[in-house]
Amino acid sequence: MPRAMATSPWLLLLCVAAGVVLQARAQPDSKGFISIDCGLSGETGYVDDTTKLFFLPDKGFIDAGTNHNISAEYVTPTMGKSWYNLRSFAGAGAGTRNCYTLRSLVSGLKYIVRAKFKYGNYDGLDLLPVFDLYIGVNYWHPVNISGPSAAMFVEAIVVVPDDFVQVCLVDTGAGTPFISGLDLRPLKRTLYPEVTVAQGLTLMNRLNLGQTNESFIVRYPDDPHDRLWFPYVDTVTWAEISTPQKVETIDTDRYEAPSAVLRTAVMPRNVSGDIELTWPSEPTPMDPSPGYVIILHFAELEVLRRNALRELTIVLNDQPWYPFGIKPAYLYDIPAYKGSPFRYTQFNLSVKTTSNATLPPIINAAEIFTVFPTTNLGTNSQDVSAITAIKAKYHVSKNWMGDPCAPKAMVWDRLTCSYGAIGSRPRITSLNLSSSGLIGDISSSFVNLTAIQYLDLSNNNLIGSIPDALSQLPLLTVLDLSGNQLNGSIPSGLHKRIQDGSLDLRYGNNPNLCTDGNSCQPHAKKKSKLALYVVVPAVLLVVIVSVTILLICLLKQNKHGSMDNSIIPKNETIMSNSTVNNASSNSSLRRLESRRFTYKELEMITNNFQQVLGKGGFGYVYNGFLEDGTQVAVKLRSHSSNQGVKEFLAEAQILTRIHHMNLVSMIGYCKDGEYMALVYEYMSEGTLQEHIEGTNRNGACLPWTHRLRIALESAQGLEYLHKGCNPPLIHRDVKATNILLNARLEARIADFGLSKAFNSNDTHVSTNTLVGTPGYVDPEYQMTMQPTAKSDVYSFGVVLLELVTGKPAILRVPVPVNIIQWARQRLAQGNIEAVVDTRMHGHYDVNTVWKVANIALKCTAQSSVQRPNMTDVVAQLRECIELENGCSRDDANNGIYTGTRGNDPNMSYDSYTSDQSTNSEPFG
Repeated sequence: MPRAMATSPWLLLLCVAAGVVLQARAQPDSKGFISIDCGLSGETGYVDDTTKLFFLPDKGFIDAGTNHNISAEYVTPTMGKSWYNLRSFAGAGAGTRNCYTLRSLVSGLKYIVRAKFKYGNYDGLDLLPVFDLYIGVNYWHPVNISGPSAAMFVEAIVVVPDDFVQVCLVDTGAGTPFISGLDLRPLKRTLYPEVTVAQGLTLMNRLNLGQTNESFIVRYPDDPHDRLWFPYVDTVTWAEISTPQKVETIDTDRYEAPSAVLRTAVMPRNVSGDIELTWPSEPTPMDPSPGYVIILHFAELEVLRRNALRELTIVLNDQPWYPFGIKPAYLYDIPAYKGSPFRYTQFNLSVKTTSNATLPPIINAAEIFTVFPTTNLGTNSQDVSAITAIKAKYHVSKNWMGDPCAPKAMVWDRLTCSYGAIGSRPRITSLNLSSSGLIGDISSSFVNLTAIQYLDLSNNNLIGSIPDALSQLPLLTVLDLSGNQLNGSIPSGLHKRIQDGSLDLRYGNNPNLCTDGNSCQPHAKKKSKLALYVVVPAVLLVVIVSVTILLICLLKQNKHGSMDNSIIPKNETIMSNSTVNNASSNSSLRRLESRRFTYKELEMITNNFQQVLGKGGFGYVYNGFLEDGTQVAVKLRSHSSNQGVKEFLAEAQILTRIHHMNLVSMIGYCKDGEYMALVYEYMSEGTLQEHIEGTNRNGACLPWTHRLRIALESAQGLEYLHKGCNPPLIHRDVKATNILLNARLEARIADFGLSKAFNSNDTHVSTNTLVGTPGYVDPEYQMTMQPTAKSDVYSFGVVLLELVTGKPAILRVPVPVNIIQWARQRLAQGNIEAVVDTRMHGHYDVNTVWKVANIALKCTAQSSVQRPNMTDVVAQLRECIELENGCSRDDANNGIYTGTRGNDPNMSYDSYTSDQSTNSEPFG
């Protein structure tokens, strides 16, 4: 026994040292590279024979999954060592999400993240899995294994917002996730300008043209960024040219293609022909219409004879990409690219010669990416650090992987989070570790969960004293420490919180706690009756005086009719085309008829902009209260914003001139020097989409009668835009998130930043910009770039289908499909039950549902001439309500649905921003 006691400190030291070694090996190397061989056994890495890069085992990056080797029949002599093994996430130790954490990164830097997969029938099941990849809390790409011998790469370029990044594999129920390798490579901030904090790029292909060796892949060290350039060989159609000399890039080059790639090129064998590259769009479950970014590289490799000219032009889907010709420079790369993504179902790209050229076209390399949003924010970093430390201290064996709170569907077990508004990070508000086998003292990390309201550590084996620092948690209302082995007494800070009623402390069944009899008793606090008698009359006097002064001020205000203190008049105001489209910002705002606020007043209304409701390209939306207690939403344009000004002014101009019970109202505006803001009525029940999805706070299913009324009210708002305004307006972004509900669940159309006025004698609005949201955009508008009022009708038809089905505009079943196609197929079979939202449990009239579904299908007809106008839609929806009201059914939910959100600051305010919409300019 003495010998065992003597050696245990050495064992402890050895374990600590091993942990330090593992942590040290989990750091980037001197180049900033991290190369992980997933599933590699042991703790020792190796140097790759080809790249000379050091590959690490993945033990220091993840604590779930099991190691496996691929079947021997899929091992080939030329296969790299990293393909021999993999990590699989099946069994009790793995959950829905399993994440690798790559640390010691540079916050705000761009990184290449590359995941590698080779199934190799490692499990003997011969079942090819399908699962999803996430970068942090943002959906990245699906993994769909095509065959047991196939090697698959999924690569992205992203801005890493923190000093770490997580790559997560998510089980979708279509097979066990696995991974063979994971690489991370830093990039200069100036490279790939398309990559921002809000958008990443997923690599579709990176082509080395002119390389005739089909197995030769250019990567590190030939490419210092270790990008993988794959040869694309077509010796029948193309002739190859090359040079042994180095091909340079200029200092301002945004892509820095390596010389090993640029020193080969192709040209058509038919000297009068073109170079053709074609590929189909590859939709994903999260993006049925992905945007493509294309980068082409041109470098002249031959010394041209006098009077010889090589001049190129690029054509994409029969549309000129560049307005001028490209003359490749001798031994220098000229990359051709466009900042905005292209969205087509099929891509046909041609490199042609101009009419002046005497030589055929050439191209050296191409990079093709799709864009994906990275706007989702992870949990507050202090909360993450705290909960991670708690997990490590107590060896929590629950499936705590990835971000604690995001995405919402993957929140950690026994955690509750608040999500606030767009632009704010989630916070941990509740933690229940009751009966979790916790051993040791109470971690100081609990004190860093500063947003926590409920903390349950009961029925564990916690020892030591209760930290007084827990009293510093400002929002903590319940602290349950019962059923442990704690000792000592209740600290004074917690005593004080108990006395003032701000904390419910539960500490029973701790045998060694409060053993001296009164150490857990709060100190008596004398109450002064005299103080009560004096204070109450004083408060009443103040209230009476304040009300009197307020009434006098209001009477004076009404008498003088001051415009600066008045509320928007509810009568309709005529609006001209020149007002909507051509007015400058100053003249537009001078014509506003609503209350004008100063910036100081906005500071007072919003309590110094304390609570954020949402965020868009223009800036933030804040919660506020007017002097009469009216709750409002304040949209403040950010000084640093380089977008949203046009939409901001459009919305200001429109909302001051349109007044309808089913359109969101603007209370006022601010034009105070450089400050610009709009003040709206506050819609306490959030967006229609939240209620359709059941993600509103009470999670209740919206009854059919309420859905019908919301449909009619929304239709009335659109009808007013199309018929009641002069000139008429097209909204251009009708969707469920742009329909807001107030406390009485009355519908208001919102977000007019993309709206356009049109002459009632015209059939369309001329524009070169496609705007809208995937799933809602009129296909006719998509083809012609000319929106009409029927474009809004189409989008509203999608909303009607969402109300009937309870499903989103784009379904994942399992491949992406538009709700219109999904519903048409089922309704064509005469089966309304296969379409209607099952959560309503039959509490609806079948005839009414059929009628609404039929209206929706007419609204979403491919040809706009076959669609009804909004006046017809309103009339038909009124008939539906009359039909529904005429039915006598025992419907327990009818008329009883009540919003419970009230003034909840955590409501979604997506509708006050336009960030979810697509604003693409395909050719300029």
